[in-house]
Amino acid sequence: MSAPKAYMNPYFAGFLLGIVLLTTIYITGRGLGASGGVKAVVQYGVEQIAPEHYNSTTYYANFKENNPDSPLQNWLFYEILGVLVGAFFSGVLGNRVALKLEKGPGVQNKTRLIFAVLGGSLFGFGSQLGRGCTSGSALSGMGVMSFDGIMTMFAIFGGAYLFAWFFRKLWINKVN
Repeated sequence: MSAPKAYMNPYFAGFLLGIVLLTTIYITGRGLGASGGVKAVVQYGVEQIAPEHYNSTTYYANFKENNPDSPLQNWLFYEILGVLVGAFFSGVLGNRVALKLEKGPGVQNKTRLIFAVLGGSLFGFGSQLGRGCTSGSALSGMGVMSFDGIMTMFAIFGGAYLFAWFFRKLWINKVN
């Protein structure tokens, strides 16, 4: 197996992301977002497993009004599929496709997985409370110079820096 290719310059990658975001806003009238696609998959699952509950709940009724065919016909679902397919092809082109668990040297796999699931679940729950994820609320909000988007970005990064100190043992072997 040959060595992986170097990563793209992060400033250039950020510039390209900005171009994609502005193009998306221009074409669709909306920004990017990931949590809505995940929500569509969950709603589809509820519709399949508990159709009575799906049809009798106001929350699902409001969603169904905007997406009468199926939750999976929501464009955010296709955005998520595009991200997954694009990430895979990027990994193939960069020679980076592999199954691995990234963690600090002193952390067990089970501990890393528990904290990953817990952190992802909390972030997903928070994205629903905040009516959007980092992409939808912060990145797209900043793309249109929304004060709320800028404040969301500060809150996300500020919270991450504050919490990182408490969870640093998951990533480093020795803490001073």
